[in-house]
Amino acid sequence: MMTDLPLPPALVPPALVMVLGAFFIPALKGTARRNLLLGLPLATLALVWLVPDGVALPVGFLDLALDPVHATAEGRLFATVFAIMAFTGGLYAMHQARTLELVAAYVYAGSAIGVTFAGDLVTLFVFWELMAIGSTVVIFAAGTDAAARAAFRYLLVHLLGGVVLMAGIVAHWAATGSLAVQALEPNSLGTALMLIGILVNAGAPPLSAWIADAYPEASPSGTVFLSAFTTKTAVFALLVIFPGAEILIWIGLYMVFYGIIYALLENDMRRILAYSIVNQVGFMVCAIGIGTELALNGAAAHAFAHIIYKALLLMSAGGVLMMTGKRKCTDLGGLFQTMPRTAMHGIIGALAISAFPFTSGFVTKSLETAASAHEGLLVVWLLLLAASAGVFLHAGIKFPWFVFFQKDSGLRPPEPPIETRRAMTLFSGLCIGLGIFPAPLYAILPYPVDYQPYTVEHVVSQLQLLLFAGFAFFVLLKQMKRTLTISLDFDWFYRKFLHELAEEFTVRTAEARDRLEERALDWARRQIRILYAHHGPHGILARTWPTGSMVLWVALMLGCTLLLYVL
Repeated sequence: MMTDLPLPPALVPPALVMVLGAFFIPALKGTARRNLLLGLPLATLALVWLVPDGVALPVGFLDLALDPVHATAEGRLFATVFAIMAFTGGLYAMHQARTLELVAAYVYAGSAIGVTFAGDLVTLFVFWELMAIGSTVVIFAAGTDAAARAAFRYLLVHLLGGVVLMAGIVAHWAATGSLAVQALEPNSLGTALMLIGILVNAGAPPLSAWIADAYPEASPSGTVFLSAFTTKTAVFALLVIFPGAEILIWIGLYMVFYGIIYALLENDMRRILAYSIVNQVGFMVCAIGIGTELALNGAAAHAFAHIIYKALLLMSAGGVLMMTGKRKCTDLGGLFQTMPRTAMHGIIGALAISAFPFTSGFVTKSLETAASAHEGLLVVWLLLLAASAGVFLHAGIKFPWFVFFQKDSGLRPPEPPIETRRAMTLFSGLCIGLGIFPAPLYAILPYPVDYQPYTVEHVVSQLQLLLFAGFAFFVLLKQMKRTLTISLDFDWFYRKFLHELAEEFTVRTAEARDRLEERALDWARRQIRILYAHHGPHGILARTWPTGSMVLWVALMLGCTLLLYVL
């Protein structure tokens, strides 16, 4: 039951606008649909900044005090970039995505914004699961058999994560009586389960492979939407609930190098970028584990910038897929000749993810490495530095080189449609604009920023790192070339092993059922034979008896009855 507290005139839950507005998309066509697709994210963005700080819309439900609209600096930051992503993704998708995908994508985006404004764990969980449904439909909407199977596997993983998260919330509430979204220590059963449930969505080990398994099977626009919300809402949840949890440092470092290794081994351009998502989220998780204000600012800023440049990379890859129908690096090459704008946008995204000076990655990632250095974490700092070189190898050079340059594949596709190019142009401008003018981004970070990215030492050291990484790439170019191979990952267990196990279980149970059915039929046949032997035409109970004999038996029975009565 809702409380009677008055709702401020300017306060409309931002997530509600996006989620409910999505269901009007099928009813509109042409210019009206275009205006709705672009207007919903803009209206949501405006509402994100109109919601006052603190508890804005308290609600009572089943004796629980819920706080579904609670504005914080962290939430506003993530909600802002989610709305920007929805706007640009809608522009990119409007003329090539199916209606089902558009509806699901906007529900997905609105639910992610709902998570960022959740002040209680129940609201967070509701939007969390709504995100899982929306993102599953986005994958399924690609309309291929591979997408349907990937969507099913994706849903299973996220249902597992949701169950674990809900179990943790219930255990935490039972132990403390609190449902507030606040900083916690993973030192109890409830908080440990919550941490595991959130890490599933972050793509942490051992369930990291669902990203590379599912995202590349979506449509070109679907993959762009998917890259932005699920893992980043997990980063947001870790940022506000488990800042400073030391275990996250080592989980994040594992994700960083896991993503690099598998991306270097991969031949599919969209799987390269999917593994790169795990790698980049690893940087953020590691910074959250460090837990200082500088590190948390770095994780938040990196998430903001990553959503933009990773979407740009996937838009570029999606444009190639749209115009060529091919996604393997071995089938591509030389596309810069007829797709120069798409190649340029892909290169800008590659430079940004590699933290090249004057791009958004340079002014955000450096906050994380600086935080590890300031805390005296030498091993962590060295590993993050080495990982930065690895990022340049797989996403900064490998993706644009093998897709747009290397050999001439003979393909001569035109540029993708105008809306696709406009979306890429917008995000390219943001990658460069944030890199040159980081102050607006720094101003909305959770904590005050006292950091100057453009020092001579930082610029020179980063250029040296990228130069030597690029040199290593071309020296080892023969080893970097991919062939038609399959990379085995943990998803083999639920794609192959568990599938074979289920089939074997089905065969065994079918055989056992057949044996039981045969035994039951044999028993029934035996009973029928016994009955037939006694009651059949020649059975002992079917014979005719003389009347005198029957009278004698009746008399004996009556006499016995009388005797028993007397006794």
